[in-house]
Amino acid sequence: MSRSLAKLEARQKVLQARAEHERNQFASHFEPLEKPLSWADKGIDALQFVKNNPVLWTSAFAVLAHYRPKLASKVLAVGWGGLKLLRGVKSLL
Repeated sequence: MSRSLAKLEARQKVLQARAEHERNQFASHFEPLEKPLSWADKGIDALQFVKNNPVLWTSAFAVLAHYRPKLASKVLAVGWGGLKLLRGVKSLL
């Protein structure tokens, strides 16, 4: 019994070392992508924050409409067109 247990422990150590080596190799392939992916993750978090806080973007648009009404109307037209476009694309998918 102790021999089989010793064999299993030796096999476990070999497999753990091999797994560590494979993890390091895998990580080295994705190291150049780490920084761009972190920026993309931060951007997604920012969009989720804005999406979950409609008071924030509504207030920003109200300030824009108060100080620059012509620009606000253009932003509203582009935004409305973008929403219609997104709805159309969603219906196709």
